[in-house]
Amino acid sequence: MRILGAIFFIIFVLSCYGGANYYIGRRIFQGLTFLFPQINGKIYAGIYIFISLSIIIAILPLPFGIKNIMRWISSYWMGIFVYLLMLFLLADLILFLGSIIKVIPKPMPPAIHFYRGLIVLFLTTSLVSYGMYNASQIKQVSYNVQIKEAGLANEMQIVLISDLHLGAINSEKNLERIVQGINNLEPDIVCLAGDIFNDDYYALDNPEKAIDLLKSIEATYGVYACLGNHDGGRTFTEIVRFLEQSNIKLLNDEYVVINEELVLLGRVDPSPIGGYGELKRKDISEILASIDTNLPIVVMEHTPSNIEQYGKEIDLLLAGHTHKGQIFPFNLVTNAIFTVDYGHYQQDAERPHVIVTSGVGTWAMPMRIGSNNEIVSILLH
Repeated sequence: MRILGAIFFIIFVLSCYGGANYYIGRRIFQGLTFLFPQINGKIYAGIYIFISLSIIIAILPLPFGIKNIMRWISSYWMGIFVYLLMLFLLADLILFLGSIIKVIPKPMPPAIHFYRGLIVLFLTTSLVSYGMYNASQIKQVSYNVQIKEAGLANEMQIVLISDLHLGAINSEKNLERIVQGINNLEPDIVCLAGDIFNDDYYALDNPEKAIDLLKSIEATYGVYACLGNHDGGRTFTEIVRFLEQSNIKLLNDEYVVINEELVLLGRVDPSPIGGYGELKRKDISEILASIDTNLPIVVMEHTPSNIEQYGKEIDLLLAGHTHKGQIFPFNLVTNAIFTVDYGHYQQDAERPHVIVTSGVGTWAMPMRIGSNNEIVSILLH
């Protein structure tokens, strides 16, 4: 029954995607025929179908070179597709309302098709270009957090990053600047809150260089990580080995005591894509039973959907995953789904402080519109 449901879901998604692409392709073609009345519809359709199918072709077992090209095309097409669809729908709504109040004549003149397409393509190009530029920038965000009175003898500087998505488009290109940005903050602890990889270890162009860069992170008490939903699957063993070689301590429902004054706990993500082999998530009460709760406790939990599990025993919860929607309007979706999809939050004095980062990398589309790649600095006192 579950398999049948999955098949129907896949058919539904592909049907929606196919219908949306037909709609976009037809609208673009209507504009092009105004400028080029003799345009060959079959050639246009072939090119458009190839680009729209790049998302599916990219996941097929193809030679590495071809697969890499298709990944590149499909990644950019995702962002372009989103804005073409939204803007054409908005344009058609405006034209429909204009026809009702008789501002737009019926039947619609070909010139209107052309200008509709021209405006939509211009706005899409502008938004996508900005998104690509913004995704190449790395911001720094700072928070001050007051924890238990009987806690730290001295202030402690934590640097938080998440969602590197190594293996995604442009992920390795930004890694050197990310490491430099971390080191510039002179952290006591560095926390990587999951999605270090983008599903597949072998998607990295140069794993040795990435290891050397991550090993160069400087932190007084070390670099620690928890698993994200994209850190599992068939190359899970290689991912774990990569982290070990990078001098990153992976905490799988495990904890370390930092300088005898702070507990850092890393959770196993509850929904790994492809699984973590035999590794399973433990209940939080089982883990806390072995921890000295008189010490301040900081938890790395990749997905901020489980914050209700944590009570007054926990001082600070660090999360990522949401990307703050990454591109508009998906920030509206993450804001609706999660209690907190970005920033600092505390339900009440009996609950932990929660800090959710938008991440330092991008997933799928190498674009940021309405969100930023960021390195988070947290001063505990």
